[in-house]
Amino acid sequence: MDIAPSENKRSFSVTHKLVLGIAVPMTLGLITVPLVGIVDMAVIGQLGSASLMGGIAIGSSLFDIVASSFNFLRMGTTGLTAQALGAGDTISQRAVAYRALMIALLLGLMTIVIGPLVTPWALAAMGGSDAVNEAAQTYLLIRLFAMPFSLGNFAIFGWLFGLGKSRKGMALLILQNSINVILTVWFVLGLDLGVAGAAFGSVAAEAVATFVGLGIMAHHLRADWRVPLPRLFHKEAFARFLAVNSDIFIRSMVMLFTFTLFTALSARQTDAILAANELLMKFFMFGGFFLDGIATAAEQLGGRAIGARYRPAFERTVKLTLVWGLGLGIGLSLIMLLLGPMIIDALTTAPAVRELARVYLFWAALTPFIATFAFQLDGIYVGATWSSTMRNVSILATSVFFVVQYVAMPHLGNHGLWLGLMCFLAARGISLGLMLPRRMARTFS
Repeated sequence: MDIAPSENKRSFSVTHKLVLGIAVPMTLGLITVPLVGIVDMAVIGQLGSASLMGGIAIGSSLFDIVASSFNFLRMGTTGLTAQALGAGDTISQRAVAYRALMIALLLGLMTIVIGPLVTPWALAAMGGSDAVNEAAQTYLLIRLFAMPFSLGNFAIFGWLFGLGKSRKGMALLILQNSINVILTVWFVLGLDLGVAGAAFGSVAAEAVATFVGLGIMAHHLRADWRVPLPRLFHKEAFARFLAVNSDIFIRSMVMLFTFTLFTALSARQTDAILAANELLMKFFMFGGFFLDGIATAAEQLGGRAIGARYRPAFERTVKLTLVWGLGLGIGLSLIMLLLGPMIIDALTTAPAVRELARVYLFWAALTPFIATFAFQLDGIYVGATWSSTMRNVSILATSVFFVVQYVAMPHLGNHGLWLGLMCFLAARGISLGLMLPRRMARTFS
């Protein structure tokens, strides 16, 4: 989107306080997301079976492929809502939310119908053992019923993030994930439902979050909920919504392919390596959701600056979110190195998994630092809706991962697989950074 330099500017200041006012509440909410996966792994880990842990790993990974491939609903909604906020267009703010919710419901119902048909093929492609695949199928077929709620939550969270309502987003995330944790522990250990219990807990939590989130939206809008149909289905606005989300969809699919390939290559080694790698990926997810708090601030403030047509605020957003992102990334890496062995022991009782997780802990601990630029600049690009660049960079970074692991694994084994992941994260951040000056020049010219 090209913006005239003198047209409808709406100046505002970006300060450390403003950045942290968005990032801190979102961080507090977002760090509960990987805690759900950690609890799933820890609860199943108490059963002492590497196969069941591997089943949870593959089942949740495949669900994340499906759900997160539609994460464009969250990201596109955030960017477009923030830009409407910056422009002072309240009708567009509501229209973006309604379009996202309509698409979320349609895609969620389609996935429930199609999902069971492709599940056997997907499990076969992952290459796990029969015992792992049996557990994964049980988990996945139940969790598919959460899809309409999961996608609806993407739309709701995206809208709240775009408006800068980080505290409400935090409260909703904490509610959803607290319910998930409580029900998972009860269903698995209390009712002895195994992997099915973990799946049932997730479905229930997603449903509760959706209905509470809709209530939050209704309370925010109150009497101002209407959108004229010509505005809701405005041809150019709808086309832009779909174009942005299509690029982000491709970007998400390419990135998810990378993480799925990581899981599949882990599974093709041994069940113990699969379990250890997926346990360590919880470290990466934990660090990632921490960094996502800063990325959310970058999305909201960057998008608002674009909508306001105010370059100084955009440049200040890039600078401050990078400073805070680097500080968090370095701190998280150090914490993981120091506390990693203790956390590993708390998450599993399987001796082989504990031993292997310690061997590869160094790689997992590096991920927050190496991923800082990728997360922070992703937030900038989401807010600016520079979706085509995000798409192209993701394709490039995934190609780097494929080449590095292909060359390194025959010589370094599982270390080569982790090296490929590090190169993937670094390639994303470096590429987005190199392209930023040109995109800014085009947008604010």
